[in-house]
Amino acid sequence: MKKIFASIGLAAAGTASLHAYALLDAGDDKVWDVAATLRGFYDDNYVTSSAKQSSIGFELTPTFQLNMPLQQTEIGLKYTYGLYYYQKREELGQNPIDQTHQFDLWVDHAFTPRWDLQFGDTVTVAQDPALVNAGTAKRVEGNNLVNTAHATLTTDWTRKFSTALSYQNTFVRYDNSGGTAITPSYAGLLNRVDQTFGLEGQWHFSRTTVGLVGYNFEIVNYTGNEPIAVNTVPPFQPYFSSIRDNMSHIGYVGAQHAFLENLSGSAKAGVQYTTDYKDPNSTKSLGPYADMSLIYTYAAGSYMQIGFTERRNATDAVGVDSSGRITQDQESSVLYGSINHPLTPKLTGSIVGDYQHSIYHDGAFNNGSADFYSLGLNLAYAFNRHFSSDVGYNFNYYKSAAGGNYTRNVIYLGVTASY
Repeated sequence: MKKIFASIGLAAAGTASLHAYALLDAGDDKVWDVAATLRGFYDDNYVTSSAKQSSIGFELTPTFQLNMPLQQTEIGLKYTYGLYYYQKREELGQNPIDQTHQFDLWVDHAFTPRWDLQFGDTVTVAQDPALVNAGTAKRVEGNNLVNTAHATLTTDWTRKFSTALSYQNTFVRYDNSGGTAITPSYAGLLNRVDQTFGLEGQWHFSRTTVGLVGYNFEIVNYTGNEPIAVNTVPPFQPYFSSIRDNMSHIGYVGAQHAFLENLSGSAKAGVQYTTDYKDPNSTKSLGPYADMSLIYTYAAGSYMQIGFTERRNATDAVGVDSSGRITQDQESSVLYGSINHPLTPKLTGSIVGDYQHSIYHDGAFNNGSADFYSLGLNLAYAFNRHFSSDVGYNFNYYKSAAGGNYTRNVIYLGVTASY
């Protein structure tokens, strides 16, 4: 299963505290910031399995951020290191430490008042599905890497019409290699290069309304080069990773509109046509495509967001039916939302949640479903501009026709120092 919206887990545990940290340092003139968070936690299912393993532990996450505004260019970078200790794993004689890395780079350059280029790159190395959003809802050992780079060139041709030419490249590499056709590895199932080329026309009807018409071409190449299943039709040859290579054509229309100064929304709706061009047994697919969001800032530091997405995506589920068709991917509908609200000048609460419903395409699980629920609650208290604490709870529930169901509860308490 692929989590489209970033899951709640450890990645989003500090939503309110990070927001408080941003507010506290908002008035600083310096171009750099450093912070470190130390949390103790109890995780009742750190293995993300129906056979639960629980543990207490702690996490340490230092962060460094740099923002450099220049005359026509703004450059920013951020690095976060994560160290997670699980006492239960040490008691079992296993490595008790997880280490994660996340590096973000963004560049915004205005060539002229009408030509603007935005570039961003996010590199993540992690094990927990909350941090590695690459195709599975399960924890996977190893230095699993996801690198997503994107660039958008926006051109204002006239006062009323502009275009956005875009490119995105996502590289996924799981360490878990060496699988067989009977027990495939995550590397064989999910390692891939996913490229999307896009062109969007933007009509500025007014200062508050923009009409959109766009086209995206996406091509996905699986790079694991390992057997992932066995054909059920004689001569019973194995299927390899590249059998899931596919390409999609996405067309959509939409709009961006500011209803009020503090209430804005955007919506894109269209169709996605996908062909699995390496698999002669696969059925072509025409399905809906959507990307919608609404943001309401109702007071200083207080906001609400709700959104919905619909599209095809990768999955770690694999099965072959009696006709020799293999599970290719899944169609996912994601509903997400968040609320951030200062309860007092120093106490901030946040709620983050999402629900993902997916339908498998082709193979033994064809038309079967997978559901993922996430909820995160957080309270953060700022003692002063450099020191805060937070407490929170995260819940995850996963159920799939392909198996691997689980529930997970995490509670945590921590402190953050920033400068």
